[in-house]
Amino acid sequence: MQGLRVEKKSLWRIATSVPGEAEEAIVELFTRLLRQPASSYTDVETGLCTISVYFGEQPNLSSSKRAEIAVGFGRIRQCGLNVGHPRLSLKKLPRQDWAESWKKHFHPIEIGSMLLIKPSWSKKRPKKDQATIILDPGLSFGTGQHPTTEFCLRELVRRRKPGTEQAFLDIGTGSGILAIAAARLGYAAVEAFDFDPEAIRVASANARRNRVLNKIQFSEQDVTKLPRAGSKYSVICANLISSLLIDAHDCILTKLREDGIIVLAGILRSEFEEVQSAYEEAGLDLIKCGVQKEWRSGTFARRKRSNVV
Repeated sequence: MQGLRVEKKSLWRIATSVPGEAEEAIVELFTRLLRQPASSYTDVETGLCTISVYFGEQPNLSSSKRAEIAVGFGRIRQCGLNVGHPRLSLKKLPRQDWAESWKKHFHPIEIGSMLLIKPSWSKKRPKKDQATIILDPGLSFGTGQHPTTEFCLRELVRRRKPGTEQAFLDIGTGSGILAIAAARLGYAAVEAFDFDPEAIRVASANARRNRVLNKIQFSEQDVTKLPRAGSKYSVICANLISSLLIDAHDCILTKLREDGIIVLAGILRSEFEEVQSAYEEAGLDLIKCGVQKEWRSGTFARRKRSNVV
């Protein structure tokens, strides 16, 4: 998603607050309708999640755009998610206030002893042999804070076999966090794609900032039109909505090595069984599962063939 390069000017923010279970759905809605990356943080005391979109100039939040967003809220509610009674706010912010506000909510994340993800203002130092990723919230989406992203990161660490070559594919790269983590952990080759060209631009910028751009091949690609020929990967992460994971599963699985594993995330608990069934029918088994709040993620491996005739 598009980054903001405003240094001293004020910023404008469109925001709303919803129950935590609707976070990812509202983030996707805002990103799509407002054509800017949506960021979020959760107040641990109230459980409410604030979703914000920032602009370098005053946005045109017209009555028709408000109506379009309201329709989106309604559709999300029909899917069974509690969105409460969200209200849109438009506010002008001094840039320094915007920057400082994130420091209250975003802290370093450690994925075992191998990976540290932290914002640029954090002074936390990595442990010995711990790879570090610098990623600031608000400039792009995907910072490791969301349960589905965290599950993917933990699986990247868990599945890494030091001293061996493991190719990695990141489907729906967003901020590029998973591809950057893979490169930092020693996966090679590392490839990542997203449907949105702005996501690719920001993911590339984040990779450059972390000095791994030369280790990652980013591209713009529609997962439903993924070519069946080409490279195969030891580890694939697909952090997508369940309908995409199901509709494109044949294309996705053509990219998986026979001995590889695929991590599926971004799935509501109520929708996981349908995703699981689609991949099990395609010859895979669920080998690890993670559940946090309303989200469920899973790691799948190809079913071992019996030698019995």
